[in-house]
Amino acid sequence: MKSGGNEKLYKFIYKALSRLLIAFWVVAAVLFAYEYVARKKLYPLWFKETVIETATEYGLEPALVFAVIKTESGFDENAVSAKGAKGLMQITDETGAYIAAKLRIVSYDLFEPRTNIRFGCYYLRYLLDGFSDVKTAVAAYNAGEGKVRNWLTDKKYSEDGVALKEIPYKETARYTEKICESFRKYKKLYGKLLDKVAKTE
Repeated sequence: MKSGGNEKLYKFIYKALSRLLIAFWVVAAVLFAYEYVARKKLYPLWFKETVIETATEYGLEPALVFAVIKTESGFDENAVSAKGAKGLMQITDETGAYIAAKLRIVSYDLFEPRTNIRFGCYYLRYLLDGFSDVKTAVAAYNAGEGKVRNWLTDKKYSEDGVALKEIPYKETARYTEKICESFRKYKKLYGKLLDKVAKTE
């Protein structure tokens, strides 16, 4: 009887461990599949060489540039917004002309990926130098520098005049959250890879 009881106990433990092992591998497979989809489909590294090279040139985190491109155009180099913003990083003709003058470029095409990314990185660097806070700079990329500076003077939107605690435009608020979320995702998925590559550029 005692031997039979031990045998039943061993069988029970074996079945329980087998089920736990199967559950572990199922969860591992799901997580692997999610990360694969996230990397390849949801958060791709298209135009990787140009982004890393240009981000490094302007002292930007490549993950932030990828987040802006994903949110602005979904990596569609021919994208045009309702307001006429063009290309991967959605540069308007007016902003493009301003940047071209600063970079002393006479002839350019905002739909050309390398040019668009360079102009977008230049503008991001300009905004980060002007606002220091990433979220505030990103809001300015969408709403415009002038509007954000006005918001910073209003105690309803900023406590210190440096960072926005609230964004009055719903579109800009949603946009900023998307950028910040994508930024976090890119850093989580590719942080070590992007940092390593950027340092070797």
